[in-house]
Amino acid sequence: MQDSPDNVVQPDWLDDIKWTDDGLIPAIAQDADNGDILMMAWMNRESLALTVQEGQAVYWSRSRGKLWRKGESSGHQQVLRDIRLDCDADVILLKVEQKGGIACHTGRRSCFYRTLKDGQWVSAEPVLKDPNAIYGSN
Repeated sequence: MQDSPDNVVQPDWLDDIKWTDDGLIPAIAQDADNGDILMMAWMNRESLALTVQEGQAVYWSRSRGKLWRKGESSGHQQVLRDIRLDCDADVILLKVEQKGGIACHTGRRSCFYRTLKDGQWVSAEPVLKDPNAIYGSN
């Protein structure tokens, strides 16, 4: 294990990952029970180490420039069941238990709710809960 710049001890297995130039890796969250793809987000070294340490998904928010614990505002945490690294070592797969059944900020089970029909993206999945009821109105 080695110290990071902010004196957080980071495991050596993080060195096996091919990080982007920005120090990130795409992470796909998959339902551990039925295999549904729930979402994709970005992780950095710290968020991936915290995910393993805490047993729940912690991502890196590029738009906010900070760590983002999945479910911190919605209550829809992702409990880690398994973690995989692809053959090129540049994509993480998190097999998770999705708390509350909603992974998407739109109130749907999955972020992959649009399907291409006749040259247009159309919604193929219902909104399970109004996002304003989850996050409050902005």
